[in-house]
Amino acid sequence: MIATTLALAAGLLGSIHGMLSVDAVAVAVVAATAAVASFDPEPAHLVGTGAAIGAVCRHLVYLQLSSDRYPIPTLVVNVVGSVVFGLFVFAGATESTIQLVGIGACGAFTTFSSFSVETVQLWERGDRDLAVVVAAANLVLSLLGIGLAWLLVAVGPF
Repeated sequence: MIATTLALAAGLLGSIHGMLSVDAVAVAVVAATAAVASFDPEPAHLVGTGAAIGAVCRHLVYLQLSSDRYPIPTLVVNVVGSVVFGLFVFAGATESTIQLVGIGACGAFTTFSSFSVETVQLWERGDRDLAVVVAAANLVLSLLGIGLAWLLVAVGPF
């Protein structure tokens, strides 16, 4: 069950405009999970390691999808991170895996602060309709992402 979840999570991260190789992400996630299984690291080390992975992935998304007009990268990382975190939680991942992948990687990959700042910046520059759409899209699509993760685990092969 967890192996399938890892493969899907790697595929989600790797498919964002081809900027990350699915194989490279899958190898990194599997290696990190195997490392967690082989010894008992401190939670802070797991969270920190995951955060380093998530921050680099987020940076790559921003490099590929940045736009002066629309805050697309923030929406993408928030939705993808919600789906990935949800998959691990609903698939019954261990506490160590949640610390590594959920709190660490997904925590650093997603961003509430950028979402908030970008929404206010849109509002201040007079794009008030777009600011409302961006705020609603981040919240609604992220929650739908969690729902999709639950559905995939509840009725799917996970």
